[in-house]
Amino acid sequence: MITDAERRQRLIERHHLGRTASDGSAAVRSVAAFHSSDPVTPHLGLWARVEGFSRSDLDALLAEERVLWRMHAMRRTLFIVPTDEAAIYLAGAAVDIHRKERKRVEGWLAADLGDRAGPWLDEAAYKVVAVLSAGGEWSTGDNGAAVPELKRTIQVGSGKWVTETPLISRLLFLLAMEGKIVRTLPSGSWRASNYRWAATDRWFGARPAAMDEQEARAGLLDRYLETHGPATLNDIRWWTGWTAANSRAALTDIGAGPVELESGATGYLAADEPGVGRPAGTVAFLPGLDPTPMGWKERDWYLGPHAGPLFDTNGNAGPMVWTEGRVVGGWGQRPDGTVAYELLEDVDGSTRDAIEGERKRLEEWLDGEVVSIRFRTPLERQIAAS
Repeated sequence: MITDAERRQRLIERHHLGRTASDGSAAVRSVAAFHSSDPVTPHLGLWARVEGFSRSDLDALLAEERVLWRMHAMRRTLFIVPTDEAAIYLAGAAVDIHRKERKRVEGWLAADLGDRAGPWLDEAAYKVVAVLSAGGEWSTGDNGAAVPELKRTIQVGSGKWVTETPLISRLLFLLAMEGKIVRTLPSGSWRASNYRWAATDRWFGARPAAMDEQEARAGLLDRYLETHGPATLNDIRWWTGWTAANSRAALTDIGAGPVELESGATGYLAADEPGVGRPAGTVAFLPGLDPTPMGWKERDWYLGPHAGPLFDTNGNAGPMVWTEGRVVGGWGQRPDGTVAYELLEDVDGSTRDAIEGERKRLEEWLDGEVVSIRFRTPLERQIAAS
């Protein structure tokens, strides 16, 4: 049996909650893929894991060294993944989502174009890729100006919920899910999410090689269990967005071994389960949507009874205070930039001192900048209003 204490030990060691990652790339690999739906999450999450990390370090990994790739993958969520593993994420997660989204977009276009919707969409996509392949990085607006077809709007929804939306955002999403184009850096500050675009083959030198989907799912599950195991079937389905059948097939393909967890549930480990050391005491301020709290569906072993104040109604994690691999509170910012926290359970004096030290460290790193939390939670709202 693997106890909850052992699972927390694995979490600290593997996810570098003691700020032990050698650099940002290593920190991303340590959690398989880093959430990026909120643009501040990877900056704050890597700061918590890498000693001396600066905001420009992530820009360099994405746009200069290009060893990281920001892409939509599991559950349509935006992640940062290692570039050399991009093929696994595209074929193991994004391709299936692309098929469904492509069908939806064709359906919306068919209202005006009928059975010409598919060919028309193919032609527009070809023109976008051609424009980007010619060189440079383009904003969404630049693409719209260069390809007149993208000025078209489509109606989505039904009944009184019908809205008109630009086609361009949907088409760029489809092309990115295929791996044909890539988001580069934001047009604004590090807190912005209006990214520029480039052709994948020009940005990285080549597109990732095509992979068999079942093979890619096996590879993706292997990376998940290496960084998050033991994990239950519910955890696997939550993180990947797969069906139960695809999840079970991938478990068989990689030869994952079942183990009993302290809760009585069955967990799974990677076939070549790496060992873990005995980490020293750790304190971490993790941001909203950090990949550690978002890595499991069944969370009691690290979250305890604190889900209510720390998650929103859609299951998005807010900013959290961690110690010894478990959650003890939450943090936020006041309008003047002050970082504040609230503990949800008692801790000893030395731990409280360590938490206060980490609070000051984060406040100094932010240097007066106030970050807007995209998915707000009850405790974060309370702290921000205090």
